[in-house]
Amino acid sequence: MKKLYIFLFSLFLVTAIVPSKAQVITPSATLKPWNAKWISARGDEGREYGVYHFRKNINLTSKPATFKIHVSADNRYKLYVNGTLVSLGPARGDTYFWNFETIDLAPYLNVGKNLVSALVFNEAEYRPEAQLTVRTAFILQGNSADEEILNTNKSWKCIKNRGRKPIPGFFFAATKGEMVDMNESIKGDWTSVDFDDSTWPGVNEMFDGKLKGSGDGFGWSLVPSSIPQMEMTNQRIATVRSATGMSIPKLFPAQKAPLTIPANTTVSLLLDQTFLTNAYITLALSKGKGAGLSLSYAETLYDKVSDGYRKSNRNDVAGKEFIGRKDSILTDGSDAQVFTTLNFRTYRYIKLVVHTKAEPLIIEDLYGTFTGYPFKQTAVLNTNNPEIKQILDIGWRTARLNAWETYTDCPYYEQLQYIGDTRIQAMVSYYYSGDDRLARNAINLMDHSRLAEGVTFSRYPTHSSQIISTFSLWYIGMLHDYWMYRDDSNFIKSKLTGERAILDFFSQYQQADGSLKDVPYWTFVDWAGNMGWGPKGSDGSAAIYDLQLLLAYQWAAKMEAKMGLPVYATLYNQKAKQLAETIQRKYWDPAKKMYADTKDKNEFSQHTNSLAILSGIVKEGDITPLCNMMLSDKSLTQCTVYFKYYLHQALLKGGLGNDFMSWLDIWRENIKMGMTTWAEDSSLSTVRSECHAWGSSPNIEFFRMVLGIDSDSPGFNRVKIAPNLGSMTEISGEMPHPHGKIAVAYKMENNKWKVDINLPEAINGEFIWKGKTYKLKAGKNSFLI
Repeated sequence: MKKLYIFLFSLFLVTAIVPSKAQVITPSATLKPWNAKWISARGDEGREYGVYHFRKNINLTSKPATFKIHVSADNRYKLYVNGTLVSLGPARGDTYFWNFETIDLAPYLNVGKNLVSALVFNEAEYRPEAQLTVRTAFILQGNSADEEILNTNKSWKCIKNRGRKPIPGFFFAATKGEMVDMNESIKGDWTSVDFDDSTWPGVNEMFDGKLKGSGDGFGWSLVPSSIPQMEMTNQRIATVRSATGMSIPKLFPAQKAPLTIPANTTVSLLLDQTFLTNAYITLALSKGKGAGLSLSYAETLYDKVSDGYRKSNRNDVAGKEFIGRKDSILTDGSDAQVFTTLNFRTYRYIKLVVHTKAEPLIIEDLYGTFTGYPFKQTAVLNTNNPEIKQILDIGWRTARLNAWETYTDCPYYEQLQYIGDTRIQAMVSYYYSGDDRLARNAINLMDHSRLAEGVTFSRYPTHSSQIISTFSLWYIGMLHDYWMYRDDSNFIKSKLTGERAILDFFSQYQQADGSLKDVPYWTFVDWAGNMGWGPKGSDGSAAIYDLQLLLAYQWAAKMEAKMGLPVYATLYNQKAKQLAETIQRKYWDPAKKMYADTKDKNEFSQHTNSLAILSGIVKEGDITPLCNMMLSDKSLTQCTVYFKYYLHQALLKGGLGNDFMSWLDIWRENIKMGMTTWAEDSSLSTVRSECHAWGSSPNIEFFRMVLGIDSDSPGFNRVKIAPNLGSMTEISGEMPHPHGKIAVAYKMENNKWKVDINLPEAINGEFIWKGKTYKLKAGKNSFLI
């Protein structure tokens, strides 16, 4: 029975969560004032690291058909009903838009006595960079009078867990490790209805729960979360790569198999998930009084060299060193000791070290629970080329690991939603899943970050004010992307005020000829050459900034003309025309027949010339020769994996799309090095992050460039299909569309191409093949060409 209890408790603790669905908010939930109170532990000021347990018992005379509640906390909560985990949150935001989740508890309630409990934790000064906070607090509001029996007030109980403390580590903008002393922790299953909480103190009532727009209030302006609950899927750890101190049963840890560590023994195990993942780790223990354990997590292992550390093939472990964040556990010798991380951990490798004292320790189970935004892959690519499938699979894993309650730049180190990364990640979502809720959430958050002077933060949410001014221009690109690929123009229309504010900010740094000079803040372009801090000529200007501003004016003018104010469309078109003329005059080098990075014409890059092509300023006859030079001239500053997104679009515009497969060497190098996600940059032996989704652009381009599927009007209401098949003779696929799906199939038969294209109802467009245009109607279209 004890072993069964451990299994069930640990399973409930992490995996038994409500299905991933959008939150269903009734109108009264957003209009009716709340009468629940924000509550906290008695005598706690809420400013220090702490983990708290809240409980409330209720009695029901019948099982309800529905029982909706709204719940939030600062920093975070895990909500349980009768021992089952039903919600985690709140989704990250800021204090002016503090999210609450809406949950129907009815499936988890019984006739008679019921227990609703919450684990609330505040990481305080150790909190992730993306975590904003006021103080430790918890709130739960019933949706109707009957459900208000659960409202947070003095009827709740709360106790602080004295057994959990932080382990500060080297730079992690994400989350720190945990030190858990089972001797000081809460004994037993405190989420169970039968748990004795008679000695627990009551709570401190603090402030009224204030919905956004309801008036003055301290702390948090509550809004309904716009995203669904995160996915939670049980994920066994695949294998043991090395062990010292004892032999390990073959089943452990891939299957649930108890592992007994003898008394007075030190054991070290290197566990391999075989691919990078994000997961909550659960460790179930029995006995082993006084034993100490540590769990360390790493993306990869390191080679020790004379000047530091290097990375080689990620599959190799022999002779390598383990460096990573750590959790530590001290046991109390009882049965049913369960440790689950407060936050998810990112890892491929886990190092488990156990040191027992006089009593053997039983590891009953060790497993992960994968978590992430509940994206579902709906795009399909059918090809007999296994390399393409591998690139797409790795790209989708990378995109998924960088999608949680926000998009993130990397899951291991930072978990921050940067605009430059997010623009590409959102496009992957449109093409590969069709779910645009996380992209809408990202656009909203970036809009919230905008300062009074007009510029946005480089990343948001964040509790420090980092500004990459150039990313504000990519934000306008994100607005244009959403407008073109999602049928929701009213949403973007609501963001045009922010677009105007950003362009007004940049106009303050434009000279008489329109060229930008001495743009403040960090002017990051790419991790290549001097692009990390951005080039600057002797006059304080650079082509790359002028070109980004030109693109932003072009995007803004199109949006303003269709759904904004015509006066702005006229203004931005005039500014774009002036700036295009200035760029041509100032940066074009007639001898090299390309654009220089500065007016001094002593530096040239793929970056500048890519944006010149995409902005439309390059003469038609010069585009293809310029593209060829960008590929052949290695003296140019080369784009890293991030900026290849723009390089590849420029090369496509230059008519070189049939060569796409030859542009994927950096992705091939990642695969050759045993990577299971795409690295942050091209320096694979010294790269920091192993998982950056700005490298997942092939998951867009195999559909947009190779299959040729693209939007040809706002809302994707017209389709342009212009394939670039290279040497392929057969390929097909389908991708999501706001009104269904688009499916294409190309097959060479008897020296002719058989082309089948299916469009959603009421959607038409054009098919372009070797310079000839064919009309497409809704439904099935077939060609033999």
